[in-house]
Amino acid sequence: MRVLTGLRDGAAGRRVAVGEYELDDDPARVDRDVVWEFLSTEAYWGRSRSRADVETQIDAAWRVLGAYRRDTGEMVGFARAVSDGVSVGYLADVFVLPSARGAGLGKAVVAELVGDGRIRWILFTDDAHDLYRRYGFGPPDGTCLVLSRRETV
Repeated sequence: MRVLTGLRDGAAGRRVAVGEYELDDDPARVDRDVVWEFLSTEAYWGRSRSRADVETQIDAAWRVLGAYRRDTGEMVGFARAVSDGVSVGYLADVFVLPSARGAGLGKAVVAELVGDGRIRWILFTDDAHDLYRRYGFGPPDGTCLVLSRRETV
């Protein structure tokens, strides 16, 4: 992964070039069809949500981050964060489409969202522990409790 530049674009947010791709946190640029398609068909963690649920989550996110091809603007990755912006954050829905994997985008997305470590981040994953360990994620300490999701009857 080679991050080439990080630019501040005023109200548009932050853009970071990653090889032939760029990361952009402009919520208006997110291709919601790409997010819905991946979460509803490919992501083991997203299939229980409706399209309306996904739309609500994107709209309510503290920050969203898309990964885009620099030449075409096509969205190839995504992540969202829920946070108070000060002390706690939840990292969710991180994905890179198969066509763009191997270029370091997953790593770049996580690094860009978790930032400098001032926020205590939480995430849930069944299969990407090695990726997240690189950024300091690990088993919770003794101060962490989780109320698991309850299925409605």
